[in-house]
Amino acid sequence: MNSTKSPAAMLEGVVKRYGANTALDGINLGIERGKVTALLGPNGAGKSTAISLLLGLSLPDAGRVEIFGESPRRLSTRQRIGVMLQSATLPETLRVGELLLLTSSYYPQARPLDALAGLAGIGEFLNRPYGKLSGGQQRRVQFALAICGAPELLFLDEPTTGLDIEARESLWTIVRTLVGEGCAVLLTTHYLEEAEALADRVAVLMRGHIVTEGTVDEIRAQGVCRRIRCISRLPADQVRQWPGVSKAARQDHWLDVETRTAEPVVRRLLDEDPCLAELEVRRAGLAEAFVQITKEAV
Repeated sequence: MNSTKSPAAMLEGVVKRYGANTALDGINLGIERGKVTALLGPNGAGKSTAISLLLGLSLPDAGRVEIFGESPRRLSTRQRIGVMLQSATLPETLRVGELLLLTSSYYPQARPLDALAGLAGIGEFLNRPYGKLSGGQQRRVQFALAICGAPELLFLDEPTTGLDIEARESLWTIVRTLVGEGCAVLLTTHYLEEAEALADRVAVLMRGHIVTEGTVDEIRAQGVCRRIRCISRLPADQVRQWPGVSKAARQDHWLDVETRTAEPVVRRLLDEDPCLAELEVRRAGLAEAFVQITKEAV
Protein backbone atom coordinates (compact mmCIF):
# COMPACT_ATOMS: atom_id res chain seq x y z
CA MET A 1 0.00 0.00 0.00
CA ASN A 2 2.99 2.38 0.50
CA SER A 3 4.38 1.80 -2.97
CA THR A 4 5.40 4.95 -4.83
CA LYS A 5 3.11 3.75 -7.62
CA SER A 6 0.01 3.87 -5.41
CA PRO A 7 -1.92 7.13 -5.03
CA ALA A 8 -0.77 9.49 -2.32
CA ALA A 9 -4.42 9.86 -1.29
CA MET A 10 -7.75 8.47 -2.38
CA LEU A 11 -11.48 8.68 -1.89
CA GLU A 12 -13.25 5.47 -2.88
CA GLY A 13 -17.05 5.29 -3.03
CA VAL A 14 -17.25 8.05 -0.44
CA VAL A 15 -20.62 9.27 0.81
CA LYS A 16 -20.98 12.14 3.27
CA ARG A 17 -24.32 13.44 4.53
CA TYR A 18 -25.25 16.38 6.72
CA GLY A 19 -28.76 15.62 7.86
CA ALA A 20 -30.95 15.39 4.75
CA ASN A 21 -28.24 16.94 2.56
CA THR A 22 -25.86 14.61 0.71
CA ALA A 23 -22.63 16.56 0.27
CA LEU A 24 -20.74 13.72 -1.47
CA ASP A 25 -22.51 10.87 -3.21
CA GLY A 26 -20.19 7.94 -3.87
CA ILE A 27 -17.22 9.82 -5.33
CA ASN A 28 -13.91 8.29 -6.37
CA LEU A 29 -10.80 10.45 -6.50
CA GLY A 30 -7.10 9.62 -6.58
CA ILE A 31 -4.29 12.08 -5.94
CA GLU A 32 -1.12 10.90 -7.65
CA ARG A 33 2.43 11.44 -6.44
CA GLY A 34 4.46 14.02 -8.30
CA LYS A 35 1.35 15.59 -9.87
CA VAL A 36 -1.09 18.42 -9.25
CA THR A 37 -4.74 17.37 -9.10
CA ALA A 38 -7.19 20.28 -9.36
CA LEU A 39 -10.60 19.76 -7.77
CA LEU A 40 -12.94 22.29 -9.35
CA GLY A 41 -16.59 23.07 -8.86
CA PRO A 42 -19.02 25.86 -7.95
CA ASN A 43 -19.70 26.85 -4.36
CA GLY A 44 -21.57 24.09 -2.56
CA ALA A 45 -20.31 21.36 -4.88
CA GLY A 46 -18.64 19.41 -2.04
CA LYS A 47 -14.99 20.46 -2.40
CA SER A 48 -14.59 21.53 1.23
CA THR A 49 -16.23 18.32 2.40
CA ALA A 50 -13.80 16.24 0.33
CA ILE A 51 -10.83 18.10 1.82
CA SER A 52 -12.22 17.75 5.33
CA LEU A 53 -12.46 13.97 4.85
CA LEU A 54 -8.95 13.71 3.42
CA LEU A 55 -7.57 15.67 6.36
CA GLY A 56 -9.36 13.40 8.82
CA LEU A 57 -11.40 16.30 10.20
CA SER A 58 -14.60 14.34 9.55
CA LEU A 59 -15.51 10.74 8.79
CA PRO A 60 -17.40 9.39 5.74
CA ASP A 61 -20.81 7.80 6.10
CA ALA A 62 -19.74 5.20 3.54
CA GLY A 63 -16.67 4.44 1.45
CA ARG A 64 -12.96 4.60 2.12
CA VAL A 65 -10.55 7.50 2.70
CA GLU A 66 -6.80 6.85 2.73
CA ILE A 67 -3.58 8.82 2.71
CA PHE A 68 -0.47 6.79 1.89
CA GLY A 69 -2.59 3.68 2.43
CA GLU A 70 -3.40 4.67 6.01
CA SER A 71 -6.07 6.54 7.93
CA PRO A 72 -5.72 10.32 7.59
CA ARG A 73 -6.16 10.53 11.37
CA ARG A 74 -2.86 8.78 12.16
CA LEU A 75 -0.18 11.13 13.52
CA SER A 76 2.47 9.51 11.32
CA THR A 77 0.27 10.25 8.30
CA ARG A 78 -0.36 13.86 9.26
CA GLN A 79 3.37 14.43 9.63
CA ARG A 80 3.72 13.74 5.90
CA ILE A 81 1.21 16.34 4.71
CA GLY A 82 1.00 20.12 4.48
CA VAL A 83 -2.16 22.22 4.43
CA MET A 84 -2.97 25.74 3.28
CA LEU A 85 -6.65 26.39 3.83
CA GLN A 86 -8.73 29.20 2.37
CA SER A 87 -8.47 31.14 5.62
CA ALA A 88 -6.37 30.79 8.75
CA THR A 89 -6.30 32.35 12.20
CA LEU A 90 -2.78 32.59 13.62
CA PRO A 91 -1.35 34.33 16.72
CA GLU A 92 -0.85 37.91 15.57
CA THR A 93 1.77 38.80 18.19
CA LEU A 94 4.19 36.01 17.24
CA ARG A 95 6.93 36.92 14.81
CA VAL A 96 6.92 35.08 11.50
CA GLY A 97 10.14 33.25 12.35
CA GLU A 98 8.64 32.07 15.64
CA LEU A 99 5.53 30.79 13.85
CA LEU A 100 7.67 28.86 11.39
CA LEU A 101 9.87 27.33 14.09
CA LEU A 102 6.84 26.36 16.20
CA THR A 103 5.07 24.69 13.27
CA SER A 104 8.27 23.01 12.06
CA SER A 105 8.74 21.42 15.50
CA TYR A 106 5.77 19.12 14.79
CA TYR A 107 7.50 17.53 11.78
CA PRO A 108 10.34 14.99 11.98
CA GLN A 109 12.05 16.23 8.79
CA ALA A 110 11.24 19.92 8.66
CA ARG A 111 13.02 22.29 6.32
CA PRO A 112 15.69 24.50 7.94
CA LEU A 113 14.32 27.98 8.63
CA ASP A 114 16.68 29.82 6.27
CA ALA A 115 15.97 27.37 3.43
CA LEU A 116 12.23 27.59 4.03
CA ALA A 117 12.24 31.40 4.09
CA GLY A 118 14.28 31.49 0.89
CA LEU A 119 12.02 28.99 -0.87
CA ALA A 120 8.84 30.82 0.12
CA GLY A 121 10.33 34.28 -0.42
CA ILE A 122 9.51 35.57 3.07
CA GLY A 123 12.99 36.22 4.47
CA GLU A 124 12.24 39.92 4.98
CA PHE A 125 9.26 39.08 7.21
CA LEU A 126 10.95 36.75 9.72
CA ASN A 127 11.33 39.34 12.49
CA ARG A 128 7.96 41.01 11.93
CA PRO A 129 4.84 40.18 13.97
CA TYR A 130 2.37 38.20 11.88
CA GLY A 131 -0.44 40.65 12.69
CA LYS A 132 1.55 43.54 11.19
CA LEU A 133 1.68 41.95 7.73
CA SER A 134 -0.64 42.78 4.85
CA GLY A 135 -3.21 40.21 3.74
CA GLY A 136 -1.06 39.10 0.80
CA GLN A 137 2.03 38.80 3.01
CA GLN A 138 0.06 36.70 5.51
CA ARG A 139 -0.98 34.36 2.68
CA ARG A 140 2.67 33.89 1.75
CA VAL A 141 3.49 33.03 5.37
CA GLN A 142 0.57 30.57 5.45
CA PHE A 143 2.02 28.90 2.37
CA ALA A 144 5.42 28.69 4.07
CA LEU A 145 3.77 27.04 7.08
CA ALA A 146 2.14 24.50 4.73
CA ILE A 147 5.48 23.44 3.23
CA CYS A 148 7.67 23.74 6.33
CA GLY A 149 7.48 20.01 7.03
CA ALA A 150 8.69 19.04 3.54
CA PRO A 151 5.31 17.38 2.85
CA GLU A 152 4.82 14.48 0.50
CA LEU A 153 1.20 15.58 0.01
CA LEU A 154 0.19 19.25 -0.07
CA PHE A 155 -3.37 20.59 0.16
CA LEU A 156 -3.82 24.05 -1.36
CA ASP A 157 -7.30 25.51 -0.89
CA GLU A 158 -7.61 28.79 -2.84
CA PRO A 159 -3.88 29.44 -2.23
CA THR A 160 -3.49 32.67 -4.21
CA THR A 161 -6.51 34.58 -2.91
CA GLY A 162 -5.28 38.04 -1.97
CA LEU A 163 -1.97 37.75 -3.83
CA ASP A 164 -0.86 40.11 -6.57
CA ILE A 165 0.17 38.74 -9.98
CA GLU A 166 3.88 38.60 -9.14
CA ALA A 167 3.32 36.77 -5.84
CA ARG A 168 0.85 34.39 -7.52
CA GLU A 169 3.32 33.43 -10.24
CA SER A 170 6.06 33.02 -7.62
CA LEU A 171 3.86 30.58 -5.70
CA TRP A 172 3.18 28.67 -8.94
CA THR A 173 6.93 28.32 -9.48
CA ILE A 174 7.41 26.93 -5.97
CA VAL A 175 4.57 24.44 -6.45
CA ARG A 176 6.16 23.22 -9.69
CA THR A 177 9.46 22.77 -7.83
CA LEU A 178 7.78 20.71 -5.10
CA VAL A 179 5.97 18.57 -7.67
CA GLY A 180 9.26 18.00 -9.46
CA GLU A 181 10.60 16.62 -6.17
CA GLY A 182 7.72 14.10 -6.06
CA CYS A 183 5.19 15.96 -3.90
CA ALA A 184 1.50 15.28 -4.61
CA VAL A 185 -0.72 18.36 -4.63
CA LEU A 186 -4.49 18.72 -4.33
CA LEU A 187 -5.49 22.18 -5.53
CA THR A 188 -8.87 23.87 -5.23
CA THR A 189 -9.20 27.28 -6.84
CA HIS A 190 -11.71 29.63 -8.43
CA TYR A 191 -8.92 31.01 -10.63
CA LEU A 192 -9.27 28.62 -13.54
CA GLU A 193 -6.14 30.00 -15.20
CA GLU A 194 -4.33 28.77 -12.08
CA ALA A 195 -5.64 25.24 -12.56
CA GLU A 196 -4.77 25.48 -16.26
CA ALA A 197 -1.22 26.56 -15.42
CA LEU A 198 -0.53 23.97 -12.71
CA ALA A 199 -2.76 20.92 -12.96
CA ASP A 200 -1.80 17.56 -14.43
CA ARG A 201 -5.32 16.29 -13.84
CA VAL A 202 -8.64 18.03 -13.26
CA ALA A 203 -11.76 16.68 -11.56
CA VAL A 204 -14.99 18.68 -11.75
CA LEU A 205 -17.33 18.24 -8.79
CA MET A 206 -21.03 19.12 -9.04
CA ARG A 207 -23.66 18.48 -6.37
CA GLY A 208 -21.58 15.79 -4.72
CA HIS A 209 -20.72 13.96 -7.96
CA ILE A 210 -17.55 14.07 -10.06
CA VAL A 211 -19.05 14.84 -13.46
CA THR A 212 -15.80 14.66 -15.44
CA GLU A 213 -12.11 14.00 -14.87
CA GLY A 214 -9.03 14.07 -17.07
CA THR A 215 -6.03 16.08 -18.18
CA VAL A 216 -6.41 19.79 -18.87
CA ASP A 217 -6.43 19.05 -22.61
CA GLU A 218 -9.10 16.38 -22.18
CA ILE A 219 -11.29 18.76 -20.18
CA ARG A 220 -10.77 21.54 -22.72
CA ALA A 221 -11.89 19.18 -25.48
CA GLN A 222 -15.27 18.82 -23.78
CA GLY A 223 -15.97 22.50 -24.26
CA VAL A 224 -16.06 24.64 -27.35
CA CYS A 225 -12.71 23.81 -28.89
CA ARG A 226 -12.06 26.86 -31.09
CA ARG A 227 -12.84 30.57 -31.14
CA ILE A 228 -12.62 32.46 -34.43
CA ARG A 229 -12.40 36.26 -34.55
CA CYS A 230 -12.22 38.39 -37.66
CA ILE A 231 -13.32 41.63 -39.29
CA SER A 232 -16.17 40.61 -41.58
CA ARG A 233 -19.33 42.02 -43.11
CA LEU A 234 -21.18 38.69 -42.77
CA PRO A 235 -24.29 38.81 -40.54
CA ALA A 236 -23.92 36.89 -37.28
CA ASP A 237 -27.40 35.38 -37.72
CA GLN A 238 -26.32 33.85 -41.03
CA VAL A 239 -23.04 32.43 -39.69
CA ARG A 240 -24.84 30.99 -36.66
CA GLN A 241 -26.77 28.63 -38.99
CA TRP A 242 -23.64 27.05 -40.47
CA PRO A 243 -22.81 23.42 -39.60
CA GLY A 244 -20.46 23.17 -36.64
CA VAL A 245 -21.07 26.72 -35.39
CA SER A 246 -22.41 26.90 -31.84
CA LYS A 247 -22.34 30.67 -31.43
CA ALA A 248 -21.79 33.79 -33.53
CA ALA A 249 -21.96 37.43 -32.48
CA ARG A 250 -20.92 40.83 -33.80
CA GLN A 251 -19.15 43.67 -32.00
CA ASP A 252 -18.76 46.65 -34.31
CA HIS A 253 -16.75 45.35 -37.28
CA TRP A 254 -15.67 42.21 -35.43
CA LEU A 255 -17.32 38.81 -35.86
CA ASP A 256 -16.81 36.24 -33.07
CA VAL A 257 -17.55 32.57 -33.77
CA GLU A 258 -17.41 29.51 -31.51
CA THR A 259 -17.04 26.08 -33.11
CA ARG A 260 -15.70 22.61 -32.53
CA THR A 261 -14.40 22.37 -36.13
CA ALA A 262 -12.48 25.50 -37.04
CA GLU A 263 -11.09 24.55 -40.45
CA PRO A 264 -14.34 24.21 -42.46
CA VAL A 265 -15.76 27.34 -40.81
CA VAL A 266 -12.64 29.34 -41.67
CA ARG A 267 -12.78 28.15 -45.28
CA ARG A 268 -16.41 29.18 -45.59
CA LEU A 269 -15.73 32.58 -44.02
CA LEU A 270 -13.02 33.21 -46.61
CA ASP A 271 -15.21 31.98 -49.47
CA GLU A 272 -18.22 34.11 -48.53
CA ASP A 273 -16.39 37.29 -47.56
CA PRO A 274 -13.46 38.18 -49.87
CA CYS A 275 -12.87 41.31 -47.76
CA LEU A 276 -12.41 39.35 -44.51
CA ALA A 277 -9.42 40.58 -42.45
CA GLU A 278 -7.62 40.15 -39.10
CA LEU A 279 -8.47 36.44 -38.89
CA GLU A 280 -7.58 34.86 -35.56
CA VAL A 281 -8.21 31.28 -34.39
CA ARG A 282 -7.52 30.13 -30.85
CA ARG A 283 -8.31 27.12 -28.70
CA ALA A 284 -10.86 27.60 -25.93
CA GLY A 285 -9.42 27.62 -22.43
CA LEU A 286 -10.21 25.57 -19.35
CA ALA A 287 -12.49 28.32 -18.02
CA GLU A 288 -14.76 28.14 -21.07
CA ALA A 289 -14.88 24.35 -20.95
CA PHE A 290 -15.65 24.46 -17.21
CA VAL A 291 -18.59 26.80 -17.77
CA GLN A 292 -20.03 24.51 -20.42
CA ILE A 293 -19.51 21.34 -18.38
CA THR A 294 -21.18 22.79 -15.28
CA LYS A 295 -24.11 24.11 -17.32
CA GLU A 296 -24.67 20.69 -18.87
CA ALA A 297 -24.45 19.01 -15.45
CA VAL A 298 -27.21 21.12 -13.87
